[in-house]
Amino acid sequence: MTSTRAPLTGHERRFAADEIIVSKTDLKGVITYANDVFLRVSGFSEDELLGRPHNIVRHPDMPRCVYRLLWERIKGGHEIFAYVVNRARNGDHYWVLAHVTPLLDTDGTIAGYHSSRRLPERRAVEAAIGLYAALREEEARHRAPSDAMAASAGMLDELLRGKGMSYDEFVLGL
Repeated sequence: MTSTRAPLTGHERRFAADEIIVSKTDLKGVITYANDVFLRVSGFSEDELLGRPHNIVRHPDMPRCVYRLLWERIKGGHEIFAYVVNRARNGDHYWVLAHVTPLLDTDGTIAGYHSSRRLPERRAVEAAIGLYAALREEEARHRAPSDAMAASAGMLDELLRGKGMSYDEFVLGL
């Protein structure tokens, strides 16, 4: 596989409501397992995914602060639900409701991560599209990536405080 990514197509891929996209990664986010649904929907072969960072499917429309929150949560031993838009191999995109959890070894130490992704409700995707656009706009106002991420995370925190909700309540209420 070439390192060049296909241009975005604007075409959304869908999968069945009863299908689950599953992947496992090591502690650094390198893919160690990808199920057949993940392979089919992403358009990557197993050989192209295994051993590669999970961000191989990162779509540029995803705000960085959502990934920061995800990593903070799972590294801290907690699960997280998040709406994520991913990029397929050919430049198409697909939305998922991701449930990411730490995988523990026999000593209770985090040994990797497990992600199960379902087809989200369309109304939730529409809400996420609007929110993510605002978060990306905030990120674009800042030159330094760390400043951009901090600003968009602050914006998300302010939104949640204004609604009197936790992140989990917000996501699961979409």
